[in-house]
Amino acid sequence: MTVVVATADFELYHDVVNELRDRGVRFTTIEPGDDLPEHARICIRAEEDDIDTDLPVVVADSKHPRKAVEEALVVLRGESGRTIIGIDPGTRPGIAVLSGDLVVSAFHVPITDAADVVREEVEDAIDPVVRIGDGARLQGAHLIRELEDMLVELVDETGTTPYLGTGARGMGDVLAAANIARLEGEVVEERDIEPTQGELGVIKRRSRERSEDNREIDEELARRVAAGELTIDEALDEHREE
Repeated sequence: MTVVVATADFELYHDVVNELRDRGVRFTTIEPGDDLPEHARICIRAEEDDIDTDLPVVVADSKHPRKAVEEALVVLRGESGRTIIGIDPGTRPGIAVLSGDLVVSAFHVPITDAADVVREEVEDAIDPVVRIGDGARLQGAHLIRELEDMLVELVDETGTTPYLGTGARGMGDVLAAANIARLEGEVVEERDIEPTQGELGVIKRRSRERSEDNREIDEELARRVAAGELTIDEALDEHREE
């Protein structure tokens, strides 16, 4: 199977070709108006390119070349392509984006960036679903609140963290997220969690570790951090002002 990139837009051409190379996809390039090769299966072009073909065509946006490549790969594989986001919650959640059964992208980001990553990934998706593991209760509840305008399922994440062999250190959260994405859960709109004293203690200890003056936030601020209202750094700033 071969993807044909046919565009006069140099920026789009460069970005799409790089995305295809990163994925190890066979492709060829032609000028708009040239005949498509016989082995071509799908064509990627820009909105302004005039391509006469009976092949499936993906119209690419230069701002989102990866989405065009993902759409082309879904067509090639014959996937229905529902976008599913799996999240293994934590202070740095693992995030896996699936189109059908295919993992198309993965992330490992601070929790403060996780909701933005998810929104960007589902921006043009039809009927996406976000599946969040039920571990790391506080971070999971925070993500559910952040994604309140989306369809979110809470998934039993028991057994989703794989064994990591030599050289795979750091991949566990992302692989767990991919496994979570493949499990159906219960639709949730909120998850109110009352933090335990142990969880509050962890937040307070982290505040002390983060501060330059060994400052520890009080319990009220720790509860606000647990609820996702503040980051630890913001809580430290409020504590200093007090």
